[in-house]
Amino acid sequence: MQGPMIWALALGYLLGSIPFGLILTRFAGKGDIRDIGSGNIGATNVLRTGSKGLAAATLLLDALKGAAAVIIAQKLWFGAEQYAAAGAFIGHLYPVWLKFKGGKGVATFLGILVPLMPMAALVYAVVWIALLLIVRISSVSGMAAAASAPLSAIIFDQRQYFPMLLGFAVLLLWKHQENIRRLASGDEPRVGKKKA
Repeated sequence: MQGPMIWALALGYLLGSIPFGLILTRFAGKGDIRDIGSGNIGATNVLRTGSKGLAAATLLLDALKGAAAVIIAQKLWFGAEQYAAAGAFIGHLYPVWLKFKGGKGVATFLGILVPLMPMAALVYAVVWIALLLIVRISSVSGMAAAASAPLSAIIFDQRQYFPMLLGFAVLLLWKHQENIRRLASGDEPRVGKKKA
């Protein structure tokens, strides 16, 4: 791996590993988000604190860190944006600061797509929001949105991104193992309802 790729990967990881959900909830006096609901640091679990504003801010910042990693890499290191994207996604899922226990990557995945493949980002956002409104199950909408990304790479003739996006989608599904089990048993909570 060449120098620019290593730098891009490292930058992506550092940005991606910033746990905005944890930081925002602590500053807001909500305690440790890992002790609430699913214990996840993402926006859906932040919503369980009762603050829609904090949840929205978490979603936005988690997306922005993914987008920032790609944009900076595009400006500084030609051809290294995929390494920055991979670093940001892995950093969010497995942040060293939290003993590699991070979020599930739905918002960060969207952020990565915005500068990398704007049309794929649009499809991703539409699938995510539409399913969230219809079924009101965050995990279902997030996983479906993630699955749309590698398909978009083929549809919009940007196949160079297909392997990476497929890898991201598989990792995101892996992080949703507990959700998949709850879906199978009919116990997955809906957005707006407190988890038992």
